[in-house]
Amino acid sequence: MPWWSWIVIWIALVALSLLFFVVLGVRLFRKFMATVKELGEAGERFSAFPSGPLTSGSADVHVGLVGLDGDDAGDRSGPCVVPGSAVFASPVQMGHEYRASKFARQEARRKRRVQRKKDRGQPQRLNDIEFS
Repeated sequence: MPWWSWIVIWIALVALSLLFFVVLGVRLFRKFMATVKELGEAGERFSAFPSGPLTSGSADVHVGLVGLDGDDAGDRSGPCVVPGSAVFASPVQMGHEYRASKFARQEARRKRRVQRKKDRGQPQRLNDIEFS
């Protein structure tokens, strides 16, 4: 085998390896740009959330309680915060809102129980009677 054939073989190997690295670089660049695009879309989507804790006077607060089946409970006694806002609120505020909504649900159940017993003519519990 002549000496120049070895040079041709090495040139072909180097050319193929460079072609491989160019294809690999293009593929890596495309994946990187797709990731950057997805991160940009995620940033735009999450930038719509409030940056601070919500207050009762905020525009993002929906006044009213929503029942388990999705309809309004009719009793508009407490605020219901937009889902996802607990991430940005303080733990003290969220604890207060939890206790307030728990009390509102208990009170709504008590009123329904009193009305149901009144409609049926059943005796009321002393805890359920309002002394006002």
